[in-house]
Amino acid sequence: MNIQNYIAKRFQHAGSGLSLDTEALAKYSDIIDLSIGDTDFTTDEAIIEKAYLDAKAGHTHYGDPKGDPELIAAVCKAWQEDFSQALTPDHVLVTASSCLGMALTMLAILNPGDEVIVFSPYFAMYRSQIELAGGVCVDVPTYACENYAISEERLRAAITPKTKAIIFNNPTNPTGMAYGRETLELLAKIAQEYDLLVAADEIYTTYLYEGDYIPLRTLPGMLERTITLNSFSKNFLMTGWRVGVIIAEPALLCVMNQVNGALIYSAPSISQRAAIAALENRARIRERYIAAYRERIFYSTERLEKLPYLSLVAPKGTFYLFPGVEKTGLSSGEFCKALLERAHILVSPGDVFGIAGKQHFRIACTVNIDKLREAYDRMEALSF
Repeated sequence: MNIQNYIAKRFQHAGSGLSLDTEALAKYSDIIDLSIGDTDFTTDEAIIEKAYLDAKAGHTHYGDPKGDPELIAAVCKAWQEDFSQALTPDHVLVTASSCLGMALTMLAILNPGDEVIVFSPYFAMYRSQIELAGGVCVDVPTYACENYAISEERLRAAITPKTKAIIFNNPTNPTGMAYGRETLELLAKIAQEYDLLVAADEIYTTYLYEGDYIPLRTLPGMLERTITLNSFSKNFLMTGWRVGVIIAEPALLCVMNQVNGALIYSAPSISQRAAIAALENRARIRERYIAAYRERIFYSTERLEKLPYLSLVAPKGTFYLFPGVEKTGLSSGEFCKALLERAHILVSPGDVFGIAGKQHFRIACTVNIDKLREAYDRMEALSF
């Protein structure tokens, strides 16, 4: 019996994407893992305490498939306070992570063969989420030599009669680039001109090191066209709690809720109670850890810019850096393999982030400064 014959054809040649390299971690006792975007901080005590007390009080059952009404109310209140835009409960759907949220979005809006534009380098799961829904992922490259600016010319050239939507991640994983009003206005203009939706992946909104964050849906004409995805994982150090939010038009959310019901029914009730506490304490929590990540990013930028065999566009957001390896003459995979074998440092090869990720690799600053210092000391001792 060849079990491969029983696997759906669309998955038989699927790539592995991003995953924890357990084999590499087991191989070296002194390995420094900079590969996965999971924070080293423990979730804030107030959030844990809220979840514990609410679980004791009985919040251990199935909840409303659309989300805990108290959490939805807290999301609306926080959005109004943070971005000065009214948000009503019928525009909010709670999901078990923003990854699921993006998959639900694609399943809700795509017909077979519909095209979705993504700006490469992009989060590795986008392509799978699009293709799982029967869509076609169309890469529009951005380049380090252009500071990862989104080219209007390349964007327009990628649009066809089959184009349904654009995925826009801001700030961006893996490059750390953050886009301001000029880029947002370009996307708004294009979306309205070609009658497109925009799935705005805004899960790193608090990791912004220059200026204030501007949500895409707050721009003129973008309220109905924008599907906003947000998450408690990164913004509140809650990666293991698996809770996210979709903000969109009620008609779209109705379809997403139907799909969600067929998959998991509802987000975990205890995690949703924890998310309420996260929003209620967001100013204090963010102040605690954003300063730490800013220090890590700035320190990492300073160290990497001094390495003669790498190039780097300094990040403006997130906790990622995306150095280039062109000077080494190696491919992304070859460089990452050498870094693992010679310095015992695990990073993510750039190839998984789309066509423009080649000859780059991603560093996640999810270890403390002392670990980062040790990693860069090891890299400084290398030559290519």
